[in-house]
Amino acid sequence: MLFKARSAAVYGIDAHIIDVEVDFSGIKTQEETFATVGLPDAAVRESRDRVRSAIKNSGFDLPPTRITINLAPADLKKEGSGFDLPIAIGILGAYGALSIKDISDFVLVGELGLDGSLRAVQGMLPIAIAARTAGIHNLIIPAANAREAAVVSGVNVYPVTSLLQVRELLNSAAPDANGQSSIFAQPLVVDSTSLLNEAVEYQADFRDVRGQHVAKRALEVAAAGGHNILMIGPPGSGKTMLAKRLPSILTPLRFEEALETTKIHSVAGILNRDEGLVTHRPFRSPHHTISDAGLIGGGMIPRPGEVSLAHNGLLFLDELPEFPRNVLEVLRQPLEDGMVTISRAAMSLSFPARFMLAAAMNPCPCGYFNDKSRECMCTPPMIQRYVSKVSGPLLDRIDIHIEVPAVQYKELRGGASSEGSAEIRARVLAAREIQHARFLEIPVRTKGSSRAPSRAIFANAQMSTQQIRTFCELSSDAERLLERAMQQQGLSARAHDRILKVARTIADLEAAPSITVPHIAEAIQYRTLDRSYWS
Repeated sequence: MLFKARSAAVYGIDAHIIDVEVDFSGIKTQEETFATVGLPDAAVRESRDRVRSAIKNSGFDLPPTRITINLAPADLKKEGSGFDLPIAIGILGAYGALSIKDISDFVLVGELGLDGSLRAVQGMLPIAIAARTAGIHNLIIPAANAREAAVVSGVNVYPVTSLLQVRELLNSAAPDANGQSSIFAQPLVVDSTSLLNEAVEYQADFRDVRGQHVAKRALEVAAAGGHNILMIGPPGSGKTMLAKRLPSILTPLRFEEALETTKIHSVAGILNRDEGLVTHRPFRSPHHTISDAGLIGGGMIPRPGEVSLAHNGLLFLDELPEFPRNVLEVLRQPLEDGMVTISRAAMSLSFPARFMLAAAMNPCPCGYFNDKSRECMCTPPMIQRYVSKVSGPLLDRIDIHIEVPAVQYKELRGGASSEGSAEIRARVLAAREIQHARFLEIPVRTKGSSRAPSRAIFANAQMSTQQIRTFCELSSDAERLLERAMQQQGLSARAHDRILKVARTIADLEAAPSITVPHIAEAIQYRTLDRSYWS
């Protein structure tokens, strides 16, 4: 007898619906034998042992016969333990243990324990989105994954804990004599809007930072426009302290951003399942010993790296020159395109990687070049070798370069308390609202989606060249100032565009409709440090 169930497989951050077809021959054998076809990986092939024990320990007897399981379409690689549940249900349906004969409106995903219990799997949010896109209305998944999937509207999410509970749930949906069916359980409902509206408390506050007013201003501009920033200064000047407080002035996630960020964290297996949705911007700070695959992503079946886990958030690289050169160079594509493409022999996958980069470095190996209180012991060749570890093309992709000098004693011990994160965040939020209104009418329809068009631009740093020409018009005086800076400092075309983006953000912080000379002057100042600092 043939019985069909439906499941899903995750590729990158998207899922595809998989048909699980189960057939048994009816020919008796010494014991039941499983044959799984359809490009299964080792975890899927091993499911036969878990499924066999789970069915028997749930009180069902499997007659000794040959069972054939087909995972269609057969040309897609199937991996993971999430196929345990649909395979087990398919077997029970093939043997007549289910009252319902058609479960095409259900997607089943879950790993089975030997006792028939269900365990959580990764990538449940993309699976819920794929089910909605395919027009499938019901999703039966482990209870531990329920909140994650329930943030997707238009799909009934039924959390279950055992194989027996799944059987009862499906049998309750079987049509009665009048052709009517009803499920006895109520689907889980999660209000995603209330989750995003919950206030996030940050223990680190800019009020703790003494002095460094110029650096704090640069960080405010960076946060307001989503710009990349590099801080250069001696040890102990507060570069790491400033970077760790940067999340406290970032804007809240919009729902579109939260959904895409949650998909990545779900696929990576780091999502907090009690929350179900990433409600604040990620902050990732990898150690400088990380590999290029760890930073950019990789593996036999490509998985997201740190740049993708920081999507819509902040990636902080402390001690930038200590990272291997090959690791830093892989940042070029995500910084430019906001996307990472990883190609392997079996497949090529793309992961979103639109993040804000904050980096910190010392000016020389000893750290005291240009420091007024301590003498630098490094020779010019040593400084040159140290600085050259960060390539010019990478520096060119960082919008803001700022010096963070050593803090003076009188600033540490006296003076009025500095401005706190709440005040800075209010100005950042106001500037982002201006940008939100500006980019609201630039729709981009998601490929393969039936949803309404969604905005792809959320901040000034994400503007394309065409959008820069539209939204960054200069006065004649500002035009002459920018031209003079380009000629005198030998700035690249990329630097030209990034200066305009930063100037647009500075104008937004002042709620100015147009970019004027002071805005351009400040933006140019943030691009000249890396060329003049070591001269």
